[in-house]
Amino acid sequence: MNDTGNRRINEELEYDKVSLNKEHDKSFELLNDCQKIAYDAIITSVVNEEGRLFFINGHGGTGKTFLWNTIISKLRSQSKIVLPVATSGITALLLPNGRTEHSRFHIPLDVNAESTCEIRQGSQLAELLLITSLIIWDEPPMENKFCFEALDRTLRDILRVKYENSSDKPFGGLTVVFGGGFHQILPVIPKGARADIVDASLNSSYLWPFSTIYELKQNMQLCSGRVTDSDAVEITTFDKWLLQIGDGSFYNEIDNELIKLPVDICITSSNDPVGSIVEAVYPSLIQKYNDPTYLQERAILTPKNEMVHEFNDTIMKMILGEGRTYFSSDNVCKASVNTNDEDLLHPTEFLNSLRFPGIPNHDIQLKVGTPIMLLRNRNQSEGLCNGTRLIVTHLGNWSISANIISGKNIGSKVTILRIIMSPNDSK
Repeated sequence: MNDTGNRRINEELEYDKVSLNKEHDKSFELLNDCQKIAYDAIITSVVNEEGRLFFINGHGGTGKTFLWNTIISKLRSQSKIVLPVATSGITALLLPNGRTEHSRFHIPLDVNAESTCEIRQGSQLAELLLITSLIIWDEPPMENKFCFEALDRTLRDILRVKYENSSDKPFGGLTVVFGGGFHQILPVIPKGARADIVDASLNSSYLWPFSTIYELKQNMQLCSGRVTDSDAVEITTFDKWLLQIGDGSFYNEIDNELIKLPVDICITSSNDPVGSIVEAVYPSLIQKYNDPTYLQERAILTPKNEMVHEFNDTIMKMILGEGRTYFSSDNVCKASVNTNDEDLLHPTEFLNSLRFPGIPNHDIQLKVGTPIMLLRNRNQSEGLCNGTRLIVTHLGNWSISANIISGKNIGSKVTILRIIMSPNDSK
């Protein structure tokens, strides 16, 4: 076993350096001026071991992921180790060998101001971090600041054998790049007011003053050449409108903070709003729901889970075929109670009516051909992450088979087994 070396390090070094170098040269030519300025600063910090902290600020479509891939291919072609992580599993799939930050750095799920990562000195992960050249963290504004501070404390401890005064440097003297935009969802603080959410954000951390900020403003998706002139004008208008909302500068009624939606993206009001939305998003559903391309291009987003269930029930009744209903466990764990009357205190009907965020309801009806979404990170290498969309192909007793229709693993057939899911909320 000793001869095999550190498996984590081996994984990060077994890349085809020749093909990566070609990929870098091709990508580098496509970088715009803003991207090149950020690229040069990051590469310089890595090469000279300056240990700087960067934040690449840009809204969707400005080419952040393209910049990450260019930097990663450059450094990995030189046998340097880059650890790309992201706040969500779906985002991590867009990064080469990307992982979620909790998976990569063992950050506790329940973090606080004193948390540290569960990494011991001398472990394989600690040895990997000692020779790491760069950490790229995508979409950090969505995460609680305590996650970054936990990694900061851990790296200051681990890297003290590599860098002088590592305890006085952010992330122990390792170059770290954050990238995202504060227009998007900020950390979710249960029952928190606006001040609590702002206080939990990255720019409220003690690490933020150390950041060097670079702005990406050009929408690169409009420059790809795959968009017609008429579509480009429409997308540019919509992009500008979205940014104005994010900046808080577009209000129809400033006092009430009401935003006027463009007429062309509104649905005419009716007596059946759910049916109207389904018809607008999924026209000719009965004839086309077996077409993966048709389903890939469509989704309905709602702010509350109650509306999700209402839409699911409506669409499920529309789809032809025999359905199958799966049920959750409906009894109290015997080890968690100290009374013999738990069946009286917690009747089955009460247990079945409970609703928890991130967990399906007691009963879920499925049909072959229906689109579904995973709620857990099951197997990142196969593309099975929280948010992955699939189409059901077979319904078994203890498992279901489905084809992936989102991410990099589109078309892969996977089997999802029955698993134990427990709510995180201790209440």
